[in-house]
Amino acid sequence: MPEAPLVGILVGSESDRERMQPALDELAERGIAHELEVRSAHRAPDAVAEYARSARGRGLRVLIAGAGLAAALPGAVAAQTDLPVIGVPLRSSKSVLDGLDAVLSIVQLPPGVPVACVGVDSARNAAILAARILGVRDGALDSAA
Repeated sequence: MPEAPLVGILVGSESDRERMQPALDELAERGIAHELEVRSAHRAPDAVAEYARSARGRGLRVLIAGAGLAAALPGAVAAQTDLPVIGVPLRSSKSVLDGLDAVLSIVQLPPGVPVACVGVDSARNAAILAARILGVRDGALDSAA
């Protein structure tokens, strides 16, 4: 029976999957069970809220949200859960600011809606941060965590 996922990865559209692949690869390499869902904060806000609200009950312990352009996804997720949320700002061919707009959308959230932010297109760093939050070292949970 497969291990229940500890990390949930959300992207706003299927086109974001390729840039989030380094996070999937890093988590797999570390032996951290994870899942990936496509849910748009703008086109399917109720689905995003349901995912975030149910995450803890399904065993998830960290959420990673990758988003470009308006980058509302990380904040929308964080508004619906008390789990740690890591935002990955993604470049978009439609952006005039080459990912800076996504960074600003993630780091300028109101008090009480915390989201950690890694660099533009830094999905791998998001996975490494998730592993550190979980206390995972060499594929096993750190007993001190």
